[in-house]
Amino acid sequence: MNAVAEDILDPKKAEKIALENNKLHKRLCRLVGQAIGDFNMIEDGDKVMVCLSGGKDSYALLDILMTLRERAPIRFDIVAVNLDQKQPNFPADVLPAYLTKLGVPFHIENQDTYSIVKRVIPEGKTTCSLCSRLRRGILYRVADELGCNKIALGHHRDDILETFFLNMFFGAKIKGMPAKLVSDDGKHMVIRPLAYVKEEDTERYAEVKGFPIIPCDLCGSQENLQRKQIKALMREWEKKHPGRVENIFSALSTVVPSHLMDRDLFGFTDLKTDGVANPLGDIAFDEEPCSTPTPVNTISLQRL
Repeated sequence: MNAVAEDILDPKKAEKIALENNKLHKRLCRLVGQAIGDFNMIEDGDKVMVCLSGGKDSYALLDILMTLRERAPIRFDIVAVNLDQKQPNFPADVLPAYLTKLGVPFHIENQDTYSIVKRVIPEGKTTCSLCSRLRRGILYRVADELGCNKIALGHHRDDILETFFLNMFFGAKIKGMPAKLVSDDGKHMVIRPLAYVKEEDTERYAEVKGFPIIPCDLCGSQENLQRKQIKALMREWEKKHPGRVENIFSALSTVVPSHLMDRDLFGFTDLKTDGVANPLGDIAFDEEPCSTPTPVNTISLQRL
């Protein structure tokens, strides 16, 4: 008898598993609800287009948003949207069957972007960038056609941190992936309700719920090597120094502009001495970062 069967037959183990699964669901609802509240992502009367790729994260996003919709003091609508890009071997029947059973309004957009990407990108080169741009434009159009004023994406906390490090290490800029931002065409509001959720929690939730996962490598393109490196680095940090990744994520919401180097963000050129003590002033010989900090006024990115 395998371990799973033993767990099912053992009442105590089954009860423990059910308890842990319930705690996971509550944690996801709490974190998603907190992110929505902190960034005012969803308002009364909104129609939210949930982009469903068939991966664990977007399934979890749709599931939790449906739960919160039933509990929320406001009214908002949800429509699930999948873009079938006509990759070879894509199981086109999986999502319609799942969404029909779930009873959620949905739309499947059929666009052969796969052929375009294959024609434009040389063999062996990464196709993800062009594929993403094509997909984004199509989803903007679909949002307009469906009357959706919010576009919800399934990026979680780890995606946000990975993007931050990619931009810093390879793009030479301090730039992340915000929880809420107007789209680059200026017409749509993009939200990421999973912003506070760890990837390990969406992985576990997908197992618990038995989502019909569709692999993301159908087009044959390999995951971006640089992102793989960042993901491995973060895992190593968390293994050797538990809590470090969480601290870095918290730092994204606590920025001290006067202690960076961006001349547009802080008025260094006009800075004058006034003889008044200022806790934000330079210490000349800085304390160790791990020492007890002096309370300072900071800018929360959630309020910008």
